[in-house]
Amino acid sequence: MRDTSSTSHVALVTGANQGIGASTARALAARGVAVLCAYLRPSGPGEGGGEGSGEGDVPGPSHAADPYHAARSVDGEVVAAEIRRAGGRAEACEADLADPAVPGHLFDLAEDRLGPVDILVNNASGWIQDTFTPDPADRFDRPLRPVTAETWSRQFSVDAMAPALLIGELARRHRARGAGWGRIVGLTSGGELGFPSEVSYGAAKAAQTDYTLSAAAELAGLGITANVVRPPVTDTGWVTDEVRRFVASSPTHFHVADPAEVAKTIVFLASDEAALITGNVITLR
Repeated sequence: MRDTSSTSHVALVTGANQGIGASTARALAARGVAVLCAYLRPSGPGEGGGEGSGEGDVPGPSHAADPYHAARSVDGEVVAAEIRRAGGRAEACEADLADPAVPGHLFDLAEDRLGPVDILVNNASGWIQDTFTPDPADRFDRPLRPVTAETWSRQFSVDAMAPALLIGELARRHRARGAGWGRIVGLTSGGELGFPSEVSYGAAKAAQTDYTLSAAAELAGLGITANVVRPPVTDTGWVTDEVRRFVASSPTHFHVADPAEVAKTIVFLASDEAALITGNVITLR
């Protein structure tokens, strides 16, 4: 059931064809927000370039033929159509965020079909599992690859460059139309010692966090808040019994979350009620 008390905001959600992104798009739409669902399906089994898991400190598998890969391969139009059937407004666009021209295109598309974007959710990830170690696999028997210019470029272009360009696009257009309300929410992962066995992923997420916190300081005068959510281990189709046992025995991981649970926090940060919450990294456990 839609919450008809909401205002006519427009959200751009990246990685919105599955997992946290899809759940966030649905939850925003339920509050009356129009949503552009941006997404990219993997070009091959187990390849990066889609949403990635991006959720929690134990990202998804890099091998194929699993529910996680199947979920990432869903057409984002499926999510948009579901929102429209429920009475909401939504459009879908498949685009590669590694292309620096894409952020401007997404904002143009949203403005043309839905209206000016005032909510940005940087959820997508080009997740690639690379490492400095010579080990062939990690503790969950997922194959590792060495850090290369290719792994660095793919990871940083989607997880760091794209969020920076999207934030800049939002700020520029917001200022140009004299708007006074805006919300930015990014998603991060990793810890104090980086992200061993997924080093470029952790570093790119750290860069995105820095961009988002800088935006909180620089854009506050425009009425824009900016926060980062660090989800717990979230089951987007990749969580196995072994991962659940790991979480159960961990002193820092308390739950295996459902994407809809994480989406509730993101939607709250994108609401009027969260006007005083900005410049934070919010860790969910």
